[in-house]
Amino acid sequence: MGPLDAFLADLRALATPSVFNVYFAAASIPLGFLFAIAVALARANGRPLVKRLAAGFTYALRGSPLFIQFFMIYSLMLSLNLSLWRPLGIDWFVLHPLFLGPLVLTLNTTAYTAEILYGAMKAVPKGEIEAAKAFGMNPWQRLRSVIWPSVIRTAWPAYTNEVVFLFQATALVYFTLPVINDQRDLMSKAGDLFQRDFNAALHYTVAALYFIAISLVVFWLMGLVYRRLMRHVPGASATRPRFRLQLLR
Repeated sequence: MGPLDAFLADLRALATPSVFNVYFAAASIPLGFLFAIAVALARANGRPLVKRLAAGFTYALRGSPLFIQFFMIYSLMLSLNLSLWRPLGIDWFVLHPLFLGPLVLTLNTTAYTAEILYGAMKAVPKGEIEAAKAFGMNPWQRLRSVIWPSVIRTAWPAYTNEVVFLFQATALVYFTLPVINDQRDLMSKAGDLFQRDFNAALHYTVAALYFIAISLVVFWLMGLVYRRLMRHVPGASATRPRFRLQLLR
């Protein structure tokens, strides 16, 4: 088999595993974003105890490696198997990588996204908020019409980096969680191919190309949303935000 044939064979072999990486990201990003809004609002406007709890949550998840979070949550769920999950008949579900993977990734991206949104909330000009109060807007109206539009426009470039990093972090799922049947992601499948012929340069390069290609699609989609958010700013539709690949936390 020539180099080109081997390359095309790897492209075909890794096509299905890439779907699992996309699934892990797609299942965790929307939930993480919604939970992050709640955590950010709790930090910004909650009672003192709620603020401390929200800050502690973001600090704990941002201060510990994602790899360890997978081990800790999997160990916790496994320790509850005999006493809780199996009697309830849901052990097949809560211990499955297709559930645990998005669960851990959701918690992780919630913490990072909440910190991004909280910083954007602190950057909202106080004059705009005072003007909204002067117009008689209640807190919900101020949040919906004044605070949130400013927050999302400020936070979107940084959030785009977070989304891309989360997709890249899906490579850790099957390094820490058990592989069930043939449900393998890019890195796990590339490892199997490597064990067959020890051609690391080929298999892991093709896996990296899948990550790069899908990340570029994410950048493009998020860029479309950003230009939509900035459509009212003169010249903003022709300006591309500068996103930075965040390879490490």
